[in-house]
Amino acid sequence: MNDELVLRIEGHVESPREFRVEDLRGLADDWQVKDVTRLGMKRGGDAVQLAGLLASVQLLDGATHLGLHGTRDNFHASIPLGPVLEKAIVIYEKDGQPLDVNVGGPFRFFIPDHAACHTDEIDECANVKFLDRIELTVGKGFDNRPQDDEEHAKLHENDPG
Repeated sequence: MNDELVLRIEGHVESPREFRVEDLRGLADDWQVKDVTRLGMKRGGDAVQLAGLLASVQLLDGATHLGLHGTRDNFHASIPLGPVLEKAIVIYEKDGQPLDVNVGGPFRFFIPDHAACHTDEIDECANVKFLDRIELTVGKGFDNRPQDDEEHAKLHENDPG
């Protein structure tokens, strides 16, 4: 299988694991989110709740941050886990097909209403496209998000939506 269609979850977890689209489809219905446009996502697709993913790898006590890594564009964000654990989703397919790279696939992390998290560390850039690895850490991990308005604007010039 194509390694680009694998989402790895590792770090401060009991059972690090790789997920393919069919693995995500196979997670319990309670964790599935059909049609993400109802959550404010511009483009459609289906997703799985972050809480369900982390339950399947058994999050260890003490994990405080979620590292979101997109190798394709070398983008990395480290955000506090608590405010997003029950809100965030990972979009993995649209119309029954793996999420296309032209819309930020193979996997896309999304926090509906990210501003409601009430933390400066969780902003629009925490909605990571081209996601291929999630890392749980104790304390803040690697983060290369833009630090000023000019860098931020440049980042979004070619955003696939």
